[in-house]
Amino acid sequence: MSLFKIQNKKQCKPYFCLMKLFSIFISFCTLLIIAGCNNSSTDNNTETGSNVPTMSYSIVSILPHDTSYFTEGLEFYKGNLLESTGNYGPSKLVEVDIKTGKIIRQQPLESKYFGEGITVLHDTLYQLTYKENTVFVYTANDFKKIKELPYSQGEGWGMTNNGKYLIASNGTSNIYFYQPGTFKLDHVLGVTESGNAVTYINELEYINGFIYANQWETNNIYKINPSTGEVVAKMDLSDIVNKLKFTNPGIDVLNGIAYNPATNKIYITGKYWPNLYEIQFDH
Repeated sequence: MSLFKIQNKKQCKPYFCLMKLFSIFISFCTLLIIAGCNNSSTDNNTETGSNVPTMSYSIVSILPHDTSYFTEGLEFYKGNLLESTGNYGPSKLVEVDIKTGKIIRQQPLESKYFGEGITVLHDTLYQLTYKENTVFVYTANDFKKIKELPYSQGEGWGMTNNGKYLIASNGTSNIYFYQPGTFKLDHVLGVTESGNAVTYINELEYINGFIYANQWETNNIYKINPSTGEVVAKMDLSDIVNKLKFTNPGIDVLNGIAYNPATNKIYITGKYWPNLYEIQFDH
């Protein structure tokens, strides 16, 4: 209320004091109206100038997740959850029992590598690295390394596949389609929302003909048309993130979305999160 405090009240003449008080009253009422408008329920799409619909979701179950994992990639293979973790030193590839969180197998990376996105295509597991321009290729059932492949599209972030191409992000608004086996670039897709580029595209998952993407340092997941790059819907997971932060202040950002085609279930998590969430939404 300091904005409305009258200075030098004792020196104010009655008429001018009255007019000044009236002016302050009008200003105060205007601010109340503005505040009321800002606090009212509005459509986020209108506020951002976007006409993209928002997807609603519900939490089906909450499962354990290792809080030491700086999650970079999340994938299902034969009913078990595969995860790629980041940072130099602790980066590794793990397979866990989704119900218990118990490790079935793991493959640590050399300390010079920072693990990033993963995907499995034809029983072959591909793993990106952050700045090392290297893709590790393994047999998916035992993590035996087959070979290493180079790539040159900047940093490695997220990865998925559509059954034909390996699909990767590098933190820009572009998504890159690579040929499996060689990681040779086939084509590039720019991601846009209502005509505007969507930057910081991160972890990816291909679900029923669409690419779903985390956006780094936000609570958003975007549903992307893989033919045009247009965002056709988006989901705001702020409610999950904020509630988790309240009880676990050490967690990092939302990152990780995995689809189990055998059960048609979808899971999300984040860096250093104690939980893996099964969520349900129309997809």
